[in-house]
Amino acid sequence: MPDMLVNLLKLPKDDGTEASLAQEGIIIRRALAPDKFRIVPRVQELSSLSAAGECDVCFSHSPISTFIATKGATIIGYACYNATAKDFFGPTAVDPAYRGKGIGKVLLIRALQALRHDGFAYAIIGGVGPVPFYEKTVGATVIPDSDPGVYEDFLGRISKLENQ
Repeated sequence: MPDMLVNLLKLPKDDGTEASLAQEGIIIRRALAPDKFRIVPRVQELSSLSAAGECDVCFSHSPISTFIATKGATIIGYACYNATAKDFFGPTAVDPAYRGKGIGKVLLIRALQALRHDGFAYAIIGGVGPVPFYEKTVGATVIPDSDPGVYEDFLGRISKLENQ
């Protein structure tokens, strides 16, 4: 899966999606330290053990570099940044039951805005799955020859290759 580059100076303007989600009771916010032991296991459920490890690292940053989407007390999505490498977005996921509402879009933009606020002009979206989503949502472009990139020596990747 390739990495993508996104220009943080050209992020889309607020289109009302976050306000619309709030009317449905879906709140997007930055994670807080007391949330850690609820969020990290949920990230593992939504994604993988590796993603949970990346999310765990985000709790050592100040401010915490994870945004979450909640419906009541249920975590329905998350987005991390500065997890495996500085200026990287990811991992991220939305519960399949809540996809198609714009939650992933809002999480992405909130995390990229945080990177811009930290002084970055460009960011890397690491190990992208849905290339068209990132192209359409934030104008990201694929970085040639970026696969496997920073994840080359990643134990999860190595064990998959050994089992083939």
